[in-house]
Amino acid sequence: MIKITKKDALNYHSKGRPGKIEVVPTKPYRTQRDLSLAYSPGVAEPCLEIQENPQEAYKYTNKGNLVAVISNGTAVLGLGDIGALSGKPVMEGKSLLFKIYAGVDAFDIEVNEKDPERFIEAVKAIAPTFGGINLEDIKAPECFEIERRLKAELDIPVMHDDQHGTAIISCAGLLNALEVAGKKIEEAHFVINGAGAAAISCTRLYCAFGARKENILMLDSKGVISADRPNLNAQKAEFATQRTDVRTLEEAMVGCDVFVGLSKGNVLNKEMVRTMAEKPIIFALANPVPEISYEDAKEARPDVLMSTGRTDYPNQINNVIGFPYIFRGALDTAATAINEEMKMAAVRAIADLAKRPVPDIVNRAYQVRQFSFGPDYFIPKPVDPRLITDVSMAVAKAAIESGVARKEITDWKAYRQQLRELMGQENKFVQNLYDTARLRPKRVVFAEAHHPNMLQAAIHAKQEGICHPILLGNEIKIKAIAEQHQLSLEGCEIINMRDDSQIETRHRYARLLTRKKRREGYTLDEAYDKMYERNYFGMMMVETGDADAFITGLYTKYSNTIKVATEVIGIQPGYNHFGTMHLITSKKGLYFVGDTLINRDPDEDTLYDLAKLSARTIRFFNRQPVIAMLSYSNFGTDQSGKPAVVAKVVKRMQKDFPSLAIDGEMQVNFAFDKALRDEKYPFTRLKGMDVNTLVFPTLSAANSAYKMVKAMSDDSLVIGPIQMGLNKPIHFTDFESDVRDIVNITAIAVIDAIVQENLGGKSAL
Repeated sequence: MIKITKKDALNYHSKGRPGKIEVVPTKPYRTQRDLSLAYSPGVAEPCLEIQENPQEAYKYTNKGNLVAVISNGTAVLGLGDIGALSGKPVMEGKSLLFKIYAGVDAFDIEVNEKDPERFIEAVKAIAPTFGGINLEDIKAPECFEIERRLKAELDIPVMHDDQHGTAIISCAGLLNALEVAGKKIEEAHFVINGAGAAAISCTRLYCAFGARKENILMLDSKGVISADRPNLNAQKAEFATQRTDVRTLEEAMVGCDVFVGLSKGNVLNKEMVRTMAEKPIIFALANPVPEISYEDAKEARPDVLMSTGRTDYPNQINNVIGFPYIFRGALDTAATAINEEMKMAAVRAIADLAKRPVPDIVNRAYQVRQFSFGPDYFIPKPVDPRLITDVSMAVAKAAIESGVARKEITDWKAYRQQLRELMGQENKFVQNLYDTARLRPKRVVFAEAHHPNMLQAAIHAKQEGICHPILLGNEIKIKAIAEQHQLSLEGCEIINMRDDSQIETRHRYARLLTRKKRREGYTLDEAYDKMYERNYFGMMMVETGDADAFITGLYTKYSNTIKVATEVIGIQPGYNHFGTMHLITSKKGLYFVGDTLINRDPDEDTLYDLAKLSARTIRFFNRQPVIAMLSYSNFGTDQSGKPAVVAKVVKRMQKDFPSLAIDGEMQVNFAFDKALRDEKYPFTRLKGMDVNTLVFPTLSAANSAYKMVKAMSDDSLVIGPIQMGLNKPIHFTDFESDVRDIVNITAIAVIDAIVQENLGGKSAL
């Protein structure tokens, strides 16, 4: 588990603009005419249209993409009844997840009311504002009646995610786990430990898919819920067993096929697990401590199929796999409800997704690791980019087929594309990087560990599980900086390359470097002196295999770093130059920009190498390169100077790589505007294509372009610089890079190292 300190959490919520969400305008507003349309007098017209036909609200307002996350704070995230206002950070967080995963706008609404009737009336009163209502963190048994009443009395989708989100995701996992175990749901014997809102809803959904009530034993804090127990509420009575021979969890576990824990940590022990049936299934979903640890369950029964609510073990049950996309499908059909058919459709879509090959920016192209359906993978990962299409579409289809949709979707291909473009699939790009790096974290050397940003980034990268940091520098100084910033150095290796303990290592590195550069005037003494420098020492660690990747650049001048990298690591065969690239992720897609750091005024041969390296780098990230070679002229309008150089490079590239989509020289607006480009220059090799790669004619142009985007756009994320063309995973940062920038580069460096290892030492970048 990633460790989060109290200070981290409070700083995250308080720094900058307090909280996690804001409202942004979606229409022009800069002129007086814009404001007159937005408010008075123009706003009167849509008001009158809605008065005449209330359904027009979906056309003229944000109702159709707006969800209310509503709570009274009576059952907050394991914190219990902390009150409406205290629960606001959680509701803001849920609103954030709606937005980042499915493009759904969400307002958090905290209602200071515990009386169910008055709470229901408050929600009904504000319901016209919204296209859907997500009830959150409301205690049982009141939550059952609140949801039932609101679903019956409102004409928009209402779902209590604590009940149904867990039910949907766990049911999808259960169906697949049973398939892996070779068992049928109607024959399986269940133990459900817990009888709250989530447990009741989970069990109901399991029964909808074929589980039999007579095969279910449900327990609460008093033990097995039996029909002879007095004063049972309606929900518990629904699953009360007629058996009188079992009273305790220990007795219930004997011979059972499935254990679902929705209770508290460490209530299940290894002895109980050993009494379960062959190939037992355990869903230990208490958070943060499950009913039994993954290690204990596996030790007790190596044949167990295991799920938890934690990110650090296989088969995580995470509600974010479901609720954003369920509401997405419901909103897109203007559904009047989220009914059983829609929930069951979501279950099937999620379950089916786990059986298909897993897309990954590196897995698919380089076989870093391939998840495949089985004991360790029977639930999709939360970052799977197909969730928004597969689950949302399944829910939308079920809404239409079950008769609760007010809006028909007829072009499903177009709808799928709309979903893909809604957030930009690339917004999940960084998370995919982290997930890939976590598969095989590597030893990464951080050259400038004395810099607070570099040190924090190294520790954050370790906490993210993407690398094993090696910190170069003075141990006392590093520890002082760590203490000042309240950072834990646990798990970090510190190496002072100038310390006497490194004498032998410096000699070894010096001998190797001298041997490598002996025909270039190097002497052993000169090479030994260089080993006191962090870049020489750190790069030699990677060159010799003592480390897997290297990060530098916060203190060091680029010219010095370039010189060292060329001497120690060297440029890949087939190239005479190397460069760097920045990635820009935006709602419009993922763009690659080069060369942003290394080559000041590239000549024809340099630009040719950069174009080849750019194409190779884009393929590393599992994209097909569509390259625009940029200048201030278009296709020969200026036939001298740099435009002429770019034109020569394009001609060479098109001759040497006839299947590569590359053209130019062209202005940047023609690169981005496909329709304009195709109309004015129909002969281009890029006809009908969306450009994803921009190769600039000079360092000044490329560097200014990415920094302008970074400075001016809140919606775009800039990642880089990413080196391309060196023999080993040596990666650079900008001196103004913040902690997150460095962590992102670290993830890419780790993936570079993983791929290089798989390719037998040949760099992929």
